[in-house]
Amino acid sequence: MFKRFKALVEKESGYYIKALRSDRGGEFTSNEFKTFCAENGIRRPMTVPFTPQQNGVVERKNRTILNMARSMLKCKKMPKEFWAQAVECTVYLSNRSPTRSLWNKTPQQAWTGRKPSIGHLRVFGCMAYAHIPDQKRSKLDDKSEKYVFVGYDASSKGYKLYNPVTKKTIVSRDVVFDEEASWNWNDEPEDYKFLCFPDERDEPSDIASPPTSPITPQQSTSSSSASSSEGPRGMRSLQDIYDETEELSQSFNNLTLFCLFADSEPLNFEEASQNDKWKIAMDEEIKAIKKNDTWELSTLPNGKKAVGVKWVFKIKRNEKGEVERYKARLVAKGYSQRKGIDYDEVFAPVARLETIRLLIALAAQNNWKIFQMDVKSAFLNGYLEEEVYLEQPPGYSVKGQEDKVLKLKKALYGLKQAPRMWNSRINKYFLDNGYLRCPYEHSLYIKVNGHGDILVVCLYVDDLIFTGNCASMFEDLKKAMTQEFEMTDIGLMSYYLGIEVKQSEEGIFISQERYTREILEKFNMMNSKPVATPIETGTKLSKHEEGDDVDPSYFKSLVGSLRYLTCTRPDILFSVGLVSRFMESPTTTHLKVAKRILRYLRGTLDYGLFYSSSKEFKLEGYCDSDWAGDTNDRKSTSGYVFFIGNTAFTWSSKKQPIVTLSTCEAEYVAAASCVCHAVWLRNLLKTVGILQEDPTVIHIDNKSTIALAKNPVFHDRSKHIDTRFHFIRDCISRKEVQVEYVKTEDQIADIFTKPLKVNVFNNLRTLLGVFQNKKHV
Repeated sequence: MFKRFKALVEKESGYYIKALRSDRGGEFTSNEFKTFCAENGIRRPMTVPFTPQQNGVVERKNRTILNMARSMLKCKKMPKEFWAQAVECTVYLSNRSPTRSLWNKTPQQAWTGRKPSIGHLRVFGCMAYAHIPDQKRSKLDDKSEKYVFVGYDASSKGYKLYNPVTKKTIVSRDVVFDEEASWNWNDEPEDYKFLCFPDERDEPSDIASPPTSPITPQQSTSSSSASSSEGPRGMRSLQDIYDETEELSQSFNNLTLFCLFADSEPLNFEEASQNDKWKIAMDEEIKAIKKNDTWELSTLPNGKKAVGVKWVFKIKRNEKGEVERYKARLVAKGYSQRKGIDYDEVFAPVARLETIRLLIALAAQNNWKIFQMDVKSAFLNGYLEEEVYLEQPPGYSVKGQEDKVLKLKKALYGLKQAPRMWNSRINKYFLDNGYLRCPYEHSLYIKVNGHGDILVVCLYVDDLIFTGNCASMFEDLKKAMTQEFEMTDIGLMSYYLGIEVKQSEEGIFISQERYTREILEKFNMMNSKPVATPIETGTKLSKHEEGDDVDPSYFKSLVGSLRYLTCTRPDILFSVGLVSRFMESPTTTHLKVAKRILRYLRGTLDYGLFYSSSKEFKLEGYCDSDWAGDTNDRKSTSGYVFFIGNTAFTWSSKKQPIVTLSTCEAEYVAAASCVCHAVWLRNLLKTVGILQEDPTVIHIDNKSTIALAKNPVFHDRSKHIDTRFHFIRDCISRKEVQVEYVKTEDQIADIFTKPLKVNVFNNLRTLLGVFQNKKHV
């Protein structure tokens, strides 16, 4: 066995085996084996007797293979006599699966240098229908034969299939699989003489029979090591192993039952049906669907395909984390829909977070209250334009008519077009009731009555928030919406899109304290030592930083969690944007910088934005840029922030799309993007009744940039700048914006472009309006 393995790996790799670590099994200590190793110059490090941990890599691999093989056999309820095929298939899959020791590669790819294909992989033990060649059948014979899939052939590109009736194994390429089905082995006599199965009386040499054809060195090594390290010490029968597995299965079932009674969300209908709380939730969902006249029972027309459905369960919690209600949602399996047949358009607009913050700032300035309503089963209100059929939901099939399907009249959650249909319905309702849809924010609606009173409504899918200066308009909206849709009146807005909102006489405070705690607990940083700034002064990162590779999925999860936190924490925007540039190939250096942000958040858990009334309620912006701050491509970072009142409500920190040749040019490119945003904000404010009569002032700390923006003459230092960036000059000439100089120490946008010292950072954070909760509310 080892001679074959040695010849294979040395032939494929071009290297020679220098050492072979093993235990002191008889097959490794024989004189013949010792002589062979000595003649080939192979060192023989061995473990101390009865100390398998010294050969832990192989021992752990053996256990992994055994666990996988056991799982595959148990999944399809196959007889234990198929252990050899299961082990062989396990090794085949292991060589083509990701491993922690090789980032972005599989063992097969690392060995051969070619990325292996996985499109041919199938579920072990599933049913397979092999094509019978024309030469082996007559005209009226079946064209396929039923088999059980038992592995992949090592010497050809084909599948190994076992016929439980004839007790024969074949290799075929023309196969159709039914991966959910399995053979009923209880109806077959347990006579499998085609396989040798070892028990405790077998000799080690019988266990270590060589495979028919080694696929890769890892496969051969795994098989050889498994036999050598366990054979001399005796081998447990698989019956004992299966007995232990049965005990584990029973324990697992008990654990499942325990989870059903805890505050956990069931995974399927069978689990949920065992809990009265989820039964009530499912009954309420079906009742709401029937009340809404969403579907009708029908016969499936020829050529049509019914879309499947499933139950999704969610525990709704309030801002304190307490359970509010148990919600069951019937969802269509929209992934099976076909474009052009079952649906056409799917896009539906939602409100931008900066629009929501603007609405909060507007309410705080005028001492208005913000209210919140929720549309129950919102997607069920959208009228379908296409003809869609559904399967009957699990547990709620009509008795005696189980073979029929449901023809949808209205949209259902999970359908591709459901969001767009709901948005079309709610948009039509608002327009028909005298609301004006903002052309610059399609989820914002404004209504002004004859007395000049205003009502502003902001829509995010099925969550409505509204504010204004007329209580009677509030009541009319609630009454009209309740008549048209099934609504939940939440009252004063306190928790919206994961943002905690506290409204008081002094102003409105928004934060994400609960979400911050969840992030810290998720990444085990709740007990970390706090730091004063999210990023250390002078930090420069590149793609090729020193340190070991980090799991990209883990790093992306961390950065993504932090990204949403910037909704109320602009003070971490630059540091989060910096680490997000290295999500594809992160190292421990990048992870260290990302975790410093978590340490900063640990010390500022209850920080957020405080909006209050101010004397001057006008739009004002700050714009800044570094120069060639990215060490990889030498591009600069633009940053800007806009205030309306005393607190920031929109901000940005992005890497510029071009390489600039000077600080003046970098600041000019940043100013151009800032001006574009200012124009959009002016139009948005005009729609909600806040007209900006004077030009919007944008503060820049570079005098050359200001001169270049005001000078319409192209000269040698600016002639290469792209025309699109000169849009700023046109806005200045139309008196929509006005650029003014500000000292560097007063440039608030500086916090979005570079790491800062503690005192400077704290000062700019305060100017942004980021405060601790207890200081204001």
